[in-house]
Amino acid sequence: MLSLREVRTWHRPLVDTALLCVVLLLVSLVGLALDQRLINGDPAWAKPAKFALSITVYNLTLAWLLHLTHRWRRLGWWMGTVVAVVTVAEMAVIITQVGRGTMSHFNYGSPFDLALYAFMGAMISGLWIATFVIAVLLMRQHLRERSTTWAIRAGVWIALLGMAVGPLMSVPTSAQREALVEDGTDILGAHTVGLADGGPGLPFVGWSTVAGDLRVGHFVGMHGLQVMILLALVLILLASRVPRLRNDGVRLRVVCVVGLAYTGLTLLTVWQALRGQSVVAPDAFTLAVLAVLAAGAALGLVWALRVSSRQSDEEEACGSNSTYTTSSTRAGASTRP
Repeated sequence: MLSLREVRTWHRPLVDTALLCVVLLLVSLVGLALDQRLINGDPAWAKPAKFALSITVYNLTLAWLLHLTHRWRRLGWWMGTVVAVVTVAEMAVIITQVGRGTMSHFNYGSPFDLALYAFMGAMISGLWIATFVIAVLLMRQHLRERSTTWAIRAGVWIALLGMAVGPLMSVPTSAQREALVEDGTDILGAHTVGLADGGPGLPFVGWSTVAGDLRVGHFVGMHGLQVMILLALVLILLASRVPRLRNDGVRLRVVCVVGLAYTGLTLLTVWQALRGQSVVAPDAFTLAVLAVLAAGAALGLVWALRVSSRQSDEEEACGSNSTYTTSSTRAGASTRP
């Protein structure tokens, strides 16, 4: 069992930021219980709670990944530090606006609100760029087995895709454009497509149950990193019971199939939202696309798992040699002055 001291050696700024967000999550949960205010139709402390939880998971995951790297570690450390600073700044803006009883996103109500929103936008751009640099850095690393390495690589790129959904939310709706021309408006941009923000939504996450919601694709994509890492770990655990999965080449193919399917799911949820369709009320067209995606994933898994015994033995030998070579290289590197 890892101690907190050991975890903090992964990447101290990221881990400390995650610990801070755990505290802010607890504060937000107390706020949800005691503070009955609503901001744009949602409980005032719902957004800080969601962001604190998401940042905790994301920053701890990134700290662990940077801990595994063995090339360009200094560059990775600096990019991780950028992510830590940005996430603290984002939480600071969100909680400041909750304290003022107003929105943190899409808020043009006053010069101060606009300045905070613009600052947060710049910070989020920095987050995307830093994560992009980390993704490129990870493409040049052999972290563990091939299947785990590629699960991590795929997960980071899927997370970047999910982050890229954010700018779509800042685009003014047609109603907001009309209001801007006629009388002006205090809000530009929205999570919801087809209706105004603040309508009926799913518990806690708040995703609209009556219209499209871009937060679905944003969430699904951003946390694809955790999904892909968990997939790699589950495959390794199952290898002790499922002989076929002892072959790292087989696990690698499974990772590739699931990564492509998950990318398709992320794109599907964004496309569904842009059509003004709630995630809980898909139409026949959306269901048909989902069925095709599921069928493709199923066929891909059959292909990934169905190999001849001879091919399986050969790949097992190759995987063992690769793992041994990588381990030997790391051991040699660790003994250098």
